[in-house]
Amino acid sequence: MANAQLAGVPSIKDQVSAEEWETRVNLAAAYRLVAHFGWDDLIYTHISARVPGGDHHFLINPLGLMFEEITASSLIKVDLEGNKLNDSPYIANKAGFVIHSAVHAAREDAQCVIHLHTDYGIAVSNQKQGILPLAQSSIPGWVSIAYHDFEGLAVRDDEKERLVADMGDKNALMLRNHGTLTAGKSIAQAFELMYFLEKACKIQILTQTAGAEIQHPSEESIQNTVNDLQAVAGANGADLLVWPALLRKLDRMDSSFRD
Repeated sequence: MANAQLAGVPSIKDQVSAEEWETRVNLAAAYRLVAHFGWDDLIYTHISARVPGGDHHFLINPLGLMFEEITASSLIKVDLEGNKLNDSPYIANKAGFVIHSAVHAAREDAQCVIHLHTDYGIAVSNQKQGILPLAQSSIPGWVSIAYHDFEGLAVRDDEKERLVADMGDKNALMLRNHGTLTAGKSIAQAFELMYFLEKACKIQILTQTAGAEIQHPSEESIQNTVNDLQAVAGANGADLLVWPALLRKLDRMDSSFRD
C-alpha cells in the first residue's frame, strides 16, 4: 500500500455513497492506467468524472500528486467552477478544470473526460491534416474526432464556448498544438476511446517517419469499417469486457488505487 501512504489520505469510503465510491475507484484506476501506459505528463493534465446524482459535482485529481499515486480517497470533489467541496489536505487545480468543466456542462452524456499531453498525440495535433485513417485501429478515432484550434493556455473561461462548439456531439477532440481529449458515457468508454486515439496517433507518426511509401486503405474498406463500427456500437464492450480486464491487471500490479 505504498502509494496510499505516500498520498497521505485516509480512506473516505464510509463518508460517501456506494455509487460515488465506485466512481472514485474507477477514476483512480483510470489515472493509474494512464501512468502505466506512459501517457502522463508529470502532475499535469486531468481525468474527471461526474459524481452520480443531480448536483453537478465532479471528481478530479489533487494538484501535486503523480498519476501513479492517485487513490479513490485522494480524488477531490469539485463543482463546475472547480471549487473544492470535500475535506482534503490537497487543493484542486481550478485552471486545469476549465476544459473539463466546459465539456461536462455542455454534454450531460459526458460522464468522464480524459485530457492528455502525449508526445504522439501532440505530434499529430501539430499536423494540419489531423488524424488519418491509416489502419484498422485508426479508423474509430478518425470517425469520432473533432478539432479545436490552439488559443494559448486553456485557462480562460471565454474559450469554453468555442471549445464545446467545435466538439459538438463528437466523443473525441484534438486540441491543436496541445493534445488529445475524449469523453464517454462511462469511465470505461472514455478510456477505451483514448486508448485507440493514442494508438492511432502513434501509428500515424511511426508510419510517416518510416520512410517507405504509405499504403492507404481504400475508400470502400474505410466505409466498410465505419459501417461495422456502427453495427457494434451498442455492444458496450468497454464496460463489460475491456474495463474489468484492465481492473484485474491493475489489481495484479498494485491494488492501492482502491484505497
